[in-house]
Amino acid sequence: MNILAIETATSACAMGLRTGEGVELTLLADDERHHTEALTPGIRDLLNQVGLAAKSIDRVVVDRGPGLFTGLRVGIATAIGIALATGADLVGVTSLELLAHGARSAGVRGTLVACVDGRRGEVFVQTFFLDDVVVAKSEPSVAVPTDVTTAWATNAQSVTFTGDGVARYVSEFRDVANASIFEQLVPSPLEALRLGSTRPASAEIVPLYLRESDAVANFSTRQRFP
Repeated sequence: MNILAIETATSACAMGLRTGEGVELTLLADDERHHTEALTPGIRDLLNQVGLAAKSIDRVVVDRGPGLFTGLRVGIATAIGIALATGADLVGVTSLELLAHGARSAGVRGTLVACVDGRRGEVFVQTFFLDDVVVAKSEPSVAVPTDVTTAWATNAQSVTFTGDGVARYVSEFRDVANASIFEQLVPSPLEALRLGSTRPASAEIVPLYLRESDAVANFSTRQRFP
């Protein structure tokens, strides 16, 4: 199975490709919020590296958020477009679970809090427990960074923070005495390939918006199948 992963939830525009022969490639096409300009050429470059035509893509995995509104629009619209044009399956993953799985693959264990920068002085956050598997311990939510750090500073539990939301407010997160920071700015396209290879295809991809102002914006998904 040839699988394409699209990652545009953060400032970075990244992608991954796994061929039916097991070759895995990733590309960070841009890290300055140029998703519209960088995504399609990046996908083309990945396909060219392995001599694969777009029509040979069997499955498209896309990060549906939470994350930056414009980036999510570009990534999801591109994924839907490719799936419609090629007949590929469509699978959605979340930015926060990708951060958790990326940390686990790097050897992090125990309680982990994944934070994606939401701008406006907020972060999108979710707590996981990492051991043999990744277990979500809370639902994704939006929070002020000081509320997140205060909550963890006032209990004795060891915790690891990760994500570009942590990097943006690192002075606050590193002051939590019982915490460590695992640097990880981009939700992993490799983890998207791995998760997306085993999940059932979706009829539609719904962006994971956690703020009303994002959810009511003029953007709607199209169904993959009529």
